[in-house]
Amino acid sequence: MLNGEVYNPSDPELIDRWHRAKQLQKEYNNCDTLDGNKLESILEELIGDRGDNVWITAPIYVDYGENIYIGNNVEINMGCTFLDCNKITIGDNSGIGPNVQFYAVGHPINAQERLSGNGDLWKSNSAPITIGKNVWIGGGSIILQGVTIGNNTTIGAGSVVTKDIPSNVLAVGNPCKVIKNLTN
Repeated sequence: MLNGEVYNPSDPELIDRWHRAKQLQKEYNNCDTLDGNKLESILEELIGDRGDNVWITAPIYVDYGENIYIGNNVEINMGCTFLDCNKITIGDNSGIGPNVQFYAVGHPINAQERLSGNGDLWKSNSAPITIGKNVWIGGGSIILQGVTIGNNTTIGAGSVVTKDIPSNVLAVGNPCKVIKNLTN
């Protein structure tokens, strides 16, 4: 899965890890927002790694959680979805708007490659998502598998990021495109 090869998401080990993540996700989403110790404890189990001063507003949705890596001073607003069938890395000092969706997973486009024929889930493939430092991703954006967003970049609300976006730019739209260089 993490090598980007086609894999079977019905594998018993993956299903067990998926169910564990759903239990932790539910605990986090239903936790009293004033119970900082409990929230920290849940994130310690749920998220692969995170730096200092990370704020994640519930609800949050994950596939596994363990493949999410968050830097220092990162704010993730409510309603974000992380289909972390591969690594999703968010750099230091980044902000993620509400309802942003990270899809590090996909399916073969050829139906015969996608379908298992034995009642299992569709076969899947994955590629990492890398968000640089000092990035702001506007609410409702979708980031697809294999995408890298460079440092100091802003992604406009509602964008669908299908390809890499360089550092120091403003990019918007569907598909997301650079509209302004942010260096003078």
